[in-house]
Amino acid sequence: MRRTALAAAAVALLAGLTLGCTGPGGTAGKAPATPAGYSGMQQKVDAAESALARADRDAARDDTDR
Repeated sequence: MRRTALAAAAVALLAGLTLGCTGPGGTAGKAPATPAGYSGMQQKVDAAESALARADRDAARDDTDR
């Protein structure tokens, strides 16, 4: 009898957790396609790549002057 009650409690707990983790439509929620702040981070990466390319061009130009 004790084993049956324990099993029933485990099933009820599992069902509660499953229902609690689903979204309003009854399905599990999906993570956003891109994280918050991604566009700002991408702009910073683009700016850094641009600055690196300029520095490479400047360095190449300086090497030819000597």
